[in-house]
Amino acid sequence: MLLSKAPSEIALLGCGDSSDAHHISAPHPEGNGAEEAMAKALLDANLKPEQIGYVNAHGTATPLNDSMESKAIFRLFGQSVPVSSTKHLTGHTLGAASAVEAAIAWHILKYNLDLPQQGCQNKADDIEVTLVEQPMKLAHKAILSNSFAFGGNNISLIFGYPHE
Repeated sequence: MLLSKAPSEIALLGCGDSSDAHHISAPHPEGNGAEEAMAKALLDANLKPEQIGYVNAHGTATPLNDSMESKAIFRLFGQSVPVSSTKHLTGHTLGAASAVEAAIAWHILKYNLDLPQQGCQNKADDIEVTLVEQPMKLAHKAILSNSFAFGGNNISLIFGYPHE
């Protein structure tokens, strides 16, 4: 696991951060800061968008957050990468969300399984990304996990196999 001293094949390949400082509690509606964090993570990992097999969305199930995040993901990845959120498994753990979702991302890679989006009965019209609807194998062995916080603080982490 991430906190174990045992060697792991899975590593943190890249990270990107940004601060859009749009509003104290609301993200920029177009997802500019989110897109910047994801783009920086790709650059840091030396990966192209088409090398990402899955995006773990911050996905709070709020209209503004989901709309801006899907716009940012769509601009970088189009509909080529499967997307879901894991908050239906844990709830929003606030300050621990990034660490909890990093651990889930590690497990997704270890067991090669995308988690389907749960509890999404009515997808909003402006959500253009490809939501994972059923468990599926990863097409590429690198995944991106987003965490966005109050005040426009954004972080995107890329996990994968460093020797592939």
